[in-house]
Amino acid sequence: MYSHASESFIKQAREIPEPELQKFYSKLLKLLQGKDFGHETLDSLQRLYLILSVNKYTKLLPHRRLCFQTVFRLILDQVTLLSKKLVDWLRYASIVQGGGASSGGFFTGPRSRQPVPIAELDGTVSGDFFTVLCVGQGFTEDQWMNVYSFSMLRHWLLTYHSCDFYPSDDRSEVDGSVVSMVSATSSSSRLLPPKERLREKAFQYCQRLIEQSDRKAHKRTDTELQKACLVEAVCILDCVCVEDASLVYRTFPCIKALFGRLSSDLSFARVLIPIAQFYLNHGEMAAVDCDGVWMLVFGRYPGELFNDPFLAHEFLRFLRLNLDSVQLRVPQYIRSFPNLLKFLAWDSPAVVDDFVDLLPSLVTPGTAVELLHSLLDLPCLTATLVLQLRSVSLPIAEPSGRGVRLQDAFRNPSLRGLFLFLLRGEAGSGDTIDRLSTLHELLAEAADWPRVVHCAQVVPKNLLTFRPFYSQMADEKLLAHLILVMLERSSLLLKIPTYIREIHRVFSCHLLRLCKRRPSLVVDQSHELLEFAGATANVYSKEEIFTHVVWVLGEYLSVSCDSRCSVSLITSCFEALEAVLFEITSSAPSPGNICPAPKVITTLMSALAKLASRSHDLIPRVSLFLSKLRTAARSGSVAWCADEEDLVSVVTRGEELWSLLKAPGVAQSVLTPPAHINAPQWHRDTNVASPLQLRALTSLTHSQ
Repeated sequence: MYSHASESFIKQAREIPEPELQKFYSKLLKLLQGKDFGHETLDSLQRLYLILSVNKYTKLLPHRRLCFQTVFRLILDQVTLLSKKLVDWLRYASIVQGGGASSGGFFTGPRSRQPVPIAELDGTVSGDFFTVLCVGQGFTEDQWMNVYSFSMLRHWLLTYHSCDFYPSDDRSEVDGSVVSMVSATSSSSRLLPPKERLREKAFQYCQRLIEQSDRKAHKRTDTELQKACLVEAVCILDCVCVEDASLVYRTFPCIKALFGRLSSDLSFARVLIPIAQFYLNHGEMAAVDCDGVWMLVFGRYPGELFNDPFLAHEFLRFLRLNLDSVQLRVPQYIRSFPNLLKFLAWDSPAVVDDFVDLLPSLVTPGTAVELLHSLLDLPCLTATLVLQLRSVSLPIAEPSGRGVRLQDAFRNPSLRGLFLFLLRGEAGSGDTIDRLSTLHELLAEAADWPRVVHCAQVVPKNLLTFRPFYSQMADEKLLAHLILVMLERSSLLLKIPTYIREIHRVFSCHLLRLCKRRPSLVVDQSHELLEFAGATANVYSKEEIFTHVVWVLGEYLSVSCDSRCSVSLITSCFEALEAVLFEITSSAPSPGNICPAPKVITTLMSALAKLASRSHDLIPRVSLFLSKLRTAARSGSVAWCADEEDLVSVVTRGEELWSLLKAPGVAQSVLTPPAHINAPQWHRDTNVASPLQLRALTSLTHSQ
């Protein structure tokens, strides 16, 4: 992990004797008292820090206030000195090229060499102070320091601002408005304290960079340098304005002009994120219209640049870091989720964690249904984005001709609407489309494309972000609508087997969560749930969600959960489930289907027993079926169960239910227990604070 020398040094620091440590500390104290702040003092302070760190602060030093005051003064003096140096390097670097330049001729002597002024990126002579965007044949030492200073300026400002080195009674702070007036001229700015002066010079430097970025660079590398410097300059201006709000009014005209210049050129898109950050932080204070910025950042930016991984990372990072402010101040944020999902559709593995954090903020009563549809159609969106890029850049047809049909469908006017809906930029044009099955048939060929497969793998994880919404949402009509969407979309998914299974699993979890929280939803949607559970085909194609729908019907279709639950409703549910159970246990599965899982059959039997315990007229019918099932199983193998162990578990469960139904009163108590039994609160109820078993144990112990 460490080099041999480093390990040896750490070992010495860890094993230093106490007398030697005290001697070393006394020597350091003399250096500090003598105001010798050279390299030896700094090196000794670093060694002392290492000794204390490796010993986990078990070594004790004498408490001498003078030492710590001296160290504090040392830090303050060094910080002030560096701030002054940064001002000099940034603003007063030489404006001639380094190394000198010849006036011409092979035999020109050294005396004839004249200083050549620095140039701009477009080749013109620079008429202002040196910056990182100035060019020349060579650079002087202070020009190199100018470049280094700019590279560390933002981090220094952030650190300098977060650490208040000045005591409250010794600070030479000036009121913001006064600072703004004093710093209006460069000569007056020398009157400012070091922190404010550095801030002012940083402001001037960044304004100069923004002006230089408008020049046409001759080299492509210089153009990229302009973009990088613009990003850093806008970030520094934002940092400066956060520290001193009075600079906002001086900075906004420059930022506004920069946005107007770059908004039509998406090659400068990486600069838009810092500009958006500036508008987000200061737009409200300056009372400026930010809609144009948000329309571009949430519109064209993701709509056209979704395939740029760097920009996707920067944009999603911007949203995550500023999520609260974006939700509060950017009305376009929630409406733009179809555009944002393009990042997830294109590069799912890289951005899935970002969307796990962002999606809960996008799920609202107005967007929940459409967002659910959009997530389920995300693999289709991935395929559509691939087709869109191929149609404008490369021919989709491979030598084998694969993909030609899809490309033709993408360009077909009669089918174009299906793809345009997936590519929409804003929400509100409809929850989904009517011809989903047609779309899935068209895109069946894309089901094995790598991007589509990767996208399908992350959709279930993102669907789990709906769980907080279910617990917070009070609108039962909306929750009922979501249940209908899940039942409907369980059969309308892109044909990727693993994807379909995972979606059914997530739907099952959502259904259980919704119905457990609001059991009345089962009565509200009883018709749709019965229609789904009454379809025998769902036993084989949607086993997971079918099992949970049956369990929900048996568990919550009860008067104790909803007073609207009538005997006729219980009877109709019983008859529907009875018909399905009879059908799957009376014959072999159709060709192409495997035998139903034991879990499906036992869940159906349990649901029938629960319903019968609430309407005793149905008990004979359940008992008759269970006895026939036991007789058929004992007579030999059955067609609907291939595994003997599975058959034994089904028969055992049937016998348990049959025995329980012999005593209807007991069956009702066991199969439909009261609420206080399902959710005991013994730690709160003093009357039952000591369970019966504990009291029995106590009496036995005392009797002995």
